[in-house]
Amino acid sequence: MGALLAIVSGTPAAQAPAAAPPYTVLSREGRRPLPVRAIAGQDMFALDDLARLFDLTLREDAAAGGLTVTTRNQTIVLSSGQSLASVGGRLISLPSAPVHDGRLWYVPVDFVPRALAPILAAGGPRVELRKPSRLILVGDIRAPRIAGRVEALGSIARLTLDVAPATVHTVSQDGQRLVVRFEAETLDAVAPATTAPDLIQNVRVGDGPASITIDLGPRFSSFRSSDLPAEGGATRIVIDIVGQSTEAQAQPLTAAPPQPQDAPPLIDLVPAGGLRTIVIDPGHGGTENGAKGAGGSLEKNVTLAVARRLKAALETRMGLRVILTREADATIGLDERAALANNNKADLLVSLHANASVRPGVSGAEVFYLSLDQYGDEAQRAAHGDSESLPVFGGGSRDIELIPWQMAQARYIQESAALAQAIDASLRERIPMSPRALQRAPLRVLVGANMPAVLVEMGFITNPAQEKQLLGDEFQNSIVQGLVASITRFRDARAGSQSESPGADRR
Repeated sequence: MGALLAIVSGTPAAQAPAAAPPYTVLSREGRRPLPVRAIAGQDMFALDDLARLFDLTLREDAAAGGLTVTTRNQTIVLSSGQSLASVGGRLISLPSAPVHDGRLWYVPVDFVPRALAPILAAGGPRVELRKPSRLILVGDIRAPRIAGRVEALGSIARLTLDVAPATVHTVSQDGQRLVVRFEAETLDAVAPATTAPDLIQNVRVGDGPASITIDLGPRFSSFRSSDLPAEGGATRIVIDIVGQSTEAQAQPLTAAPPQPQDAPPLIDLVPAGGLRTIVIDPGHGGTENGAKGAGGSLEKNVTLAVARRLKAALETRMGLRVILTREADATIGLDERAALANNNKADLLVSLHANASVRPGVSGAEVFYLSLDQYGDEAQRAAHGDSESLPVFGGGSRDIELIPWQMAQARYIQESAALAQAIDASLRERIPMSPRALQRAPLRVLVGANMPAVLVEMGFITNPAQEKQLLGDEFQNSIVQGLVASITRFRDARAGSQSESPGADRR
């Protein structure tokens, strides 16, 4: 039985409706305007418009002077002249009473989040009203709230963006502007005014579907950006716009003084924790589809989607060089993946996969690191890195460590285990985990990796419910956040151990 919304008619509106700026309704089907009428100082929606939007059925009761709306299995009752609504027997306050004007009924905009949304959420889409940006979000729509400010700090102008919830983003330069792009459908943001027009001329929202554009001033020289964690799962993006030196501009150009012939070489300083390059391996690809979900989704597509998100997050938040073993739907051999990591001197290798089982009810993420038990003492010898003296051109010899391909991971097993444990702990806070979430296995893709390496099974794509999760933005973002947090934790722990052992190998 449908729910009944009965609105008892009262006197006609004392003030004729006037047009007001519309709201924008955003859903997976797209965006559409929702007209607004200002009545007696209140923004109101016509119930006819809400009925078309949320598939409601309206029936006016002329005898009772009211209106009936059929929706979910609850009843809402409003009375003309009273700013109260009874929602399933519970009283909800509204900023004003409903208004009957001619053939149309109007309700205040707060009727949507306070009365209608709780009913629609019971088995239907989530509905959220954002008053400041005049948005109505229907379903799983990513629209982070962003508050910004610009500060003039001498030769630097600082733009600070507080983003809630934390959202994957990139910051890039495009000519005389910077663009901050978010992985979202839209932004709930208001552009801040600039206080340093010589460095930041303007900050604009909406050049792209989910981007913020920073128009650079005439004194712009360079920029740097960083991310800081904030309360409640938010993040703070700090972008410093560095200006050209006024002294350098005022002085005439002169020839540079001659450099000494025996200048000391530049030193390649290794950052704390030794992380500079990470290789992310989206499992399968090309002719290798991987596991197939009950709904027809393919593992190779899920792994690539998550890998792209993870690459953007690691580059933006940690400032790392991130390489994907494949950028598109291409066939890459298992040994080629580890070889790419080795050739690029990667500090970590993370291989992403989606699991499969003949039992559709099995679910949960798992994290693997390599097991070399089958190699016995040979693995122990490889872990200690025995070397061999070989002759070199011009005379003399050089000690070279000769390690069989299948033994390359042996010396990093302990660090791989530590990374796997960090990933398990971080993912456990965000997504469902398998009862046997942390495992060792003889996985070919990890065998030849000459750095700490792990394989992450993000969930069981053969489980219909988890298949939907793996395809969803929210679940993928949770995986990315967990991996970024665990890599950060691993880096910090490694930096601490290196500071305690100055002679440790920092590669």
